[in-house]
Amino acid sequence: MAANEEKHKRPLAEDPIVSLAEVLEENELLENAACAVLGGSDSDKCSYSEGYVKRQALYACNTCTPKGGQPAGICLACSYKCHEGHELFELYTKRNFRCDCGNSKFSDLQCKFFSEKEKTNCTNKYNDNFFGLYCTCKRPYPDPEDETPDEMIQCVVCEDWFHGRHLGAVLPDNVEYQEMVCQSCMKRCSFLWAYATHWSVIKADADNSGPLPKMEDDNVDVCTVQENGDSHNQKPKGRVMKNEETGAKHSEPSTSCKAEKSEAANGDEASCSVEEDAAKNAGCKLQQLKKRGGIQRECATYWPLNWRNRLCTCPSCMNLYKELEISFLLDEFDTVLAYENKGKSDEETDSERCDPLMTALSNMNRIQQVELIYEYNDLKSELKDYLKRFADEGKVVTSEDIQQFFEELQSKKRRRVDGMQYFCS
Repeated sequence: MAANEEKHKRPLAEDPIVSLAEVLEENELLENAACAVLGGSDSDKCSYSEGYVKRQALYACNTCTPKGGQPAGICLACSYKCHEGHELFELYTKRNFRCDCGNSKFSDLQCKFFSEKEKTNCTNKYNDNFFGLYCTCKRPYPDPEDETPDEMIQCVVCEDWFHGRHLGAVLPDNVEYQEMVCQSCMKRCSFLWAYATHWSVIKADADNSGPLPKMEDDNVDVCTVQENGDSHNQKPKGRVMKNEETGAKHSEPSTSCKAEKSEAANGDEASCSVEEDAAKNAGCKLQQLKKRGGIQRECATYWPLNWRNRLCTCPSCMNLYKELEISFLLDEFDTVLAYENKGKSDEETDSERCDPLMTALSNMNRIQQVELIYEYNDLKSELKDYLKRFADEGKVVTSEDIQQFFEELQSKKRRRVDGMQYFCS
């Protein structure tokens, strides 16, 4: 009997023992992560009626749209209601996406929220993520065949996920960067290298070392950019502008358009055009940064918080963003951080609105409210102090410990009630 009791008291060797503090910390991290991803999306209503949602949590159903078919994405509510029990790929969040559930890509399934939907959502963008494949290696995540510990990072432009070791650059500390632009997107949006030279966190790996090629733009005004992004004119340093070398094409160049009006036949209109372009470049942050030179590598780049605010918004750059379909970079609410903060804020608001204590108080009179608040605060304080002892000593809290706490609390309450004096008038 004694041996059985001792065996019952001791935890099994194979069972991991954790302290209460570790349990609470892990639980809080999991709640924050879930709230960040799901809090900004509605779990009870299909997002289809909202059109192309700026950012939302998305899933792909491998049961309904397996590899080899057409890629499709479904919203959070449809993942619960329409695809319960199916094999789903969690896609985290995507921008400007409209729920596909039940449209022509699903041959045998109808959305339970909206039975009639357009056949396709033409503006939706898809990649291999919708078939459960990620990174340049096109592998699933988690990958059962990959035992190398690594971190998956999402590109802010294409929104694909990449292994840190496949980005061509050393992963900086989390505190150093907020967003990442992958190697492919840096190549497609090469103008970003002008900004990356000054504001991104670039640590090339051993396979991407060597001299940094300098970027130059021969058709920019002589202007430099200070650290705060403001520009000021300076004298030319080195070989920057090429107007002197091309003087043969524009005989007797003048700095005044008005002085050349009488010599229109001798190329004065071209000279004025050059000056107008130079004036435009003087107000373009991108051209100013290119003039200063910079680095350009075959690797991804990491960017700090609010780096998008430094992007130029002149008409020329705005057209560039539109052509490259990256105008979303100028939207402060496009970031995953903004989405997560919104989710946390909505969750806090819902928690306050659904607080059981506040609901109970609203149905009580004044005396009952005061008594309930007193009892609640007393319980909260007692339990907090009781559990704190276990956390400070790193001890495991057992069910017997919790039972003992409530027994002691009940005993205190009985003594308090028994000690009361009643007076009759």
